[in-house]
Amino acid sequence: MGAPAVIHRAKVRRIGDATMYCGESLGIIPDLDPIDALVADPPYSSGGVHSADRMAKPSQKYVGSKQRHLYPDFSGDNRDQRSYAAWSALWLGAALKIAKPGALCLVFSDWRQLPTTTDAIQAGGWLWRGLCIWDKTEAARPQRGRYRNQAEYIAWGSSGSLPADGPCLPGVFRHRVLPDDKHHLTGKPTRLMSDLLPLCGGTVLDPFMGSGTTGVACVQLGRRFVGIEQDEGYFEIACGRIEEAYRSLDHVLEIANDQ
Repeated sequence: MGAPAVIHRAKVRRIGDATMYCGESLGIIPDLDPIDALVADPPYSSGGVHSADRMAKPSQKYVGSKQRHLYPDFSGDNRDQRSYAAWSALWLGAALKIAKPGALCLVFSDWRQLPTTTDAIQAGGWLWRGLCIWDKTEAARPQRGRYRNQAEYIAWGSSGSLPADGPCLPGVFRHRVLPDDKHHLTGKPTRLMSDLLPLCGGTVLDPFMGSGTTGVACVQLGRRFVGIEQDEGYFEIACGRIEEAYRSLDHVLEIANDQ
């Protein structure tokens, strides 16, 4: 693992083709090199029915009581609605300034924040192009007398026009969260991130990398990864997972070379 240094007022670590920053995204994004895609899973500032509910800890809002002790809480998840919209437009606008022409923008959201997220993508200057659905399967947490909240959403867009070539990917991705693959309170499946990446070009930015799942998928698919995480505990988890992904990749290559 590379030695930490101070760059852009943040700790930075480089592992293979992955560069990870421990700091606040808005202070780091403007100084990054150009990117081919933005893949973001920001804190939703969601949960509950009333506005006061969002002020609870993420561990109280997003997981059942039996799982609350398994993962650390994270910061930045208690913005009111206007603050969330303004903040989202700011970091999306900053990312657009370093995006190459035709770069993709993929932003995760739950149902509560979906309208604000699609507005923020456009306010940030991206061309909004549609929605993908993550079907979390029937394993999603049920509530009696209600429809199961089984889906989350990926609002996607681009930096200007897109070429009329490349693979055609599905608009619905069905993956359950596996306990062995979850390292964050709101972690996404590695297979989900891998399925999203084939259209994302060579350099992918995740400004809220959490436990580093997007980075692990980038290592597995041969993409360059730039990740930002402000919580130092999760930053270290992400770096450890990405280092392990490179070790696993080297092991696979050694086996292939021996055969």
